[in-house]
Amino acid sequence: MEFTFPFVFAIFLVFSAASTAVAQPQQQFLRCLTAQSNDSASISQLIYSRNSGSYSSVLESSIQNLRFDTEATPKPLIIVTPTSASHIQAAVQCSKSNGLQIRTRSGGHDFEGLSYVSQAPFVLIDLVNLRSVDIDVENRVVWVQTGLTVGELYYRIYEKSKTLAFPAASCHSVGLGGYISGGGYGPFFRKYGLAVDNVIDAHVIDANGRILDRKSMGEDMFWAIRGGAGGNFGIVLDWKLKLVPVPPTVTFFAVKKTLEENAAQLIHQWQLVSPKLPKDVISVVRVAVVNQTYQVSFTGMFLGKSDELVSLMQTSFPELGLVKQLCLETTWIQGLYRGQFPNDSLEYLLNRTWAEKEVFKVKSDYVQEPIPESVFQQIWPKYFNEEEGKYANLLLVPYGGIMDEIPDTQTPFPHRAGNLYKIVYYIGRKQDQNLDFQNYTSWMKRFYDEMTPYVSKNPREVYANYRDLDLGTNNGTGKTSFAEASVWGLGYYKNNFKRLAQVKTLVDPENFFRHEQSIPSLILASKSIPNFEVEVAGLLLSIIQFLPSQGLVV
Repeated sequence: MEFTFPFVFAIFLVFSAASTAVAQPQQQFLRCLTAQSNDSASISQLIYSRNSGSYSSVLESSIQNLRFDTEATPKPLIIVTPTSASHIQAAVQCSKSNGLQIRTRSGGHDFEGLSYVSQAPFVLIDLVNLRSVDIDVENRVVWVQTGLTVGELYYRIYEKSKTLAFPAASCHSVGLGGYISGGGYGPFFRKYGLAVDNVIDAHVIDANGRILDRKSMGEDMFWAIRGGAGGNFGIVLDWKLKLVPVPPTVTFFAVKKTLEENAAQLIHQWQLVSPKLPKDVISVVRVAVVNQTYQVSFTGMFLGKSDELVSLMQTSFPELGLVKQLCLETTWIQGLYRGQFPNDSLEYLLNRTWAEKEVFKVKSDYVQEPIPESVFQQIWPKYFNEEEGKYANLLLVPYGGIMDEIPDTQTPFPHRAGNLYKIVYYIGRKQDQNLDFQNYTSWMKRFYDEMTPYVSKNPREVYANYRDLDLGTNNGTGKTSFAEASVWGLGYYKNNFKRLAQVKTLVDPENFFRHEQSIPSLILASKSIPNFEVEVAGLLLSIIQFLPSQGLVV
């Protein structure tokens, strides 16, 4: 095929125009950022454009899901790694004035990559340099910046006190910014609640670049940032957290069973027993293929000595057969990470990159009625016997305890009383250039669909921190209606979704902070929601515009 000069020239003009269209806001953003900074030489060392030598290594450093580390994955025009709040303020203002979106990354564990991927031109604010910790042992509180990881927080707390902890995750590389924003459960949550249930204060940069604390942001916004998930209302700079007491010695246990050893019957019994156990006990079930064998592991932690635990379990769950030989008495932090690091050295908690990365997909469910034993006996083994099932895990996390006592409207996280346990579906493989991961996501969708009759309904509840774009996405215009967003939003937040949308309308009416599953602004999509809601949102917005600008500079 022969190309004429006019044809080739036209193609050149198209690509040139496209390149210029991208380069123009990028250059304007950089000039704006430099102008906003008091020290342009200093901030230039915190900025990485696509032609920077360190751009790729900085971008990839916190990509935890290798599904989003490909050539086809959209990448930021600019990465900013701020060292102060003023850098973030400038990045927000300059992105806004140049029509660029923002993604904010704490630890990079967003399961759909939404903290560092966008289909629209965007700037990535990577909080990796904001990791200070200020612990007050006497008053049992700590201020933590949101670039800090769970492991770093645990290590610093343990340095100060062996009998204090924070109810966070067990995965040490999870960043506290996104983790707390979405709720945050872990080994202590049946005793002390979620991470968000232990937040006292915070500093947030809003869509206008103001720095707000709890008092200046107001209780509605403070409510919304504690469970309304990241990327919706602003950028959290730091959290003030309540520390919780733990005994100097706790007990960990593990019991492993196969189908031939009555694993199915034990899971069925576990779902009746585990939500009713005392708050000091958490017993988690893991289902996986181990050495070509379908295996069920019952593991957990007890905030006390092994003799008391064994006595309790022999009374409450004698079928499990827990004996002292299957228990380990140790400290809470050494037990959580036993066998995970070389020589069990806790120093690795400070290494935020110490983790094997995979291509993976996660889904979640909540169970409110006991699942028939036949499901554990027949359906689950059927899927795990398939080739893809060899790379899957199911995690069953018991509820009950204090979670039954906290109202489902106290924070946006609504999954409280009435839930027996949560199911976490995970499938993942090491990266391979010949890997067709679509087969594995299809396997998970089939499994997830077959579980529909046995899990929560109307809505089918899901955990906001286990983001799942299969549930639905916003329409890409930035003007998704409440009704459209409810397809995915009600599953995450239930009836709290409406209040979240009202708060969004107040604090970010133009929907600057947005992504594929961000809370919608009622103002921008007013034609698609009831007139009453539009009138209320409009009235509140009119009122707030006349309020004095408040902010606490840190």
